[in-house]
Amino acid sequence: MKTTLIALGLLAGAAHAQPAATLVPGQSEIVFTSTQMGVPVEGRFRKFDAKIALDPKQPASGTVSFTIDASSATLGIAETDAELVKPNWFDTAKVAQATFKSSGIKGLGGGRFQVAGTLSIKGSAQAIVVPVMVAQNGAVSVATGSFTIKRLAYKIGEAEWADTSLVANDVTVRFKLALTGVPPL
Repeated sequence: MKTTLIALGLLAGAAHAQPAATLVPGQSEIVFTSTQMGVPVEGRFRKFDAKIALDPKQPASGTVSFTIDASSATLGIAETDAELVKPNWFDTAKVAQATFKSSGIKGLGGGRFQVAGTLSIKGSAQAIVVPVMVAQNGAVSVATGSFTIKRLAYKIGEAEWADTSLVANDVTVRFKLALTGVPPL
């Protein structure tokens, strides 16, 4: 009897389980733009992974999580990239990864979603809400969006770099995630 109840519970859970999507890394990107002395500076993370379980018709029970290798941050200049891993910036010797974990997904219709969750960078965690647009073309879904963070809330750019007249506090993060395995919108 107990085995039957467990099996029924597992089947009921499986009926509500969200389909897992697979990230297509070569078609995906995470880009960040900051302003240094009034000039926009674009960088990117070269290594990241995402775990996404989403049925667009039942988004509330979906989940999204990201792991970003902070040492993969690049501005395209070797000397600057060498600085990004140091304690004043990402301090990758102490905290190698930035993470995002969703706490809720809200469908807004037309392939639009709001994903609430916690973004952790350099040991500091902040609640954020990320607008996401999903477009589908055959077997590939592309999730895009952008959001702005306050870099100093995450202790990015400390000491002399905390001066926001040198490097602005606002950093815009844009992403494009190519995914397979997302059910039709």
